[in-house]
Amino acid sequence: MSLVVLAYPQLEKKDYNWIQSFRAKHDERYFKVVEPHFTIVFPVPSIDEKTFIHHVEKAAKHFNQFYFVLRCAQIVKSSFSNYTDVFLIPEEGYRIFVKLHDAMYTGVLEKELRLDIPFIPHMGVGNNSDAYKCKTYADELNKKNIEIVGSIDSLDIVRYETNSVETIKKVYL
Repeated sequence: MSLVVLAYPQLEKKDYNWIQSFRAKHDERYFKVVEPHFTIVFPVPSIDEKTFIHHVEKAAKHFNQFYFVLRCAQIVKSSFSNYTDVFLIPEEGYRIFVKLHDAMYTGVLEKELRLDIPFIPHMGVGNNSDAYKCKTYADELNKKNIEIVGSIDSLDIVRYETNSVETIKKVYL
């Protein structure tokens, strides 16, 4: 079991439905496990729950609700598997996601930060073991000139096990 921090976005219903429709076709690994989200803290197996929650609450106090706009898809080779991922990248709001991520990886989480993996704020919408399929998916999205506006008003601290995500605490920004 690991602890993770996810930001579930507030989206218009039509955008949520469109994302879920795309994910149903192209997200082999996570569609049935977790709702559309941005990962702020990646799986941490080594810190006790109470300490983790306290740290996230303390770091989140410095942030308010913020808005983002997704306009671009990008493929990224997964650092955790042999899959390639398709990400929707926030054009607006990018810097706040980065600052939020960086604030979380201080104190008790400082040693958990993977400096060998760049942090790219993203909403995963597809993946495949064939990188060329992912390139096709991303090209398809980028031809559509998508523009998805949303907001982040809270963070979910979740327990993560293979194929299972359970929110244990919601922290409002």
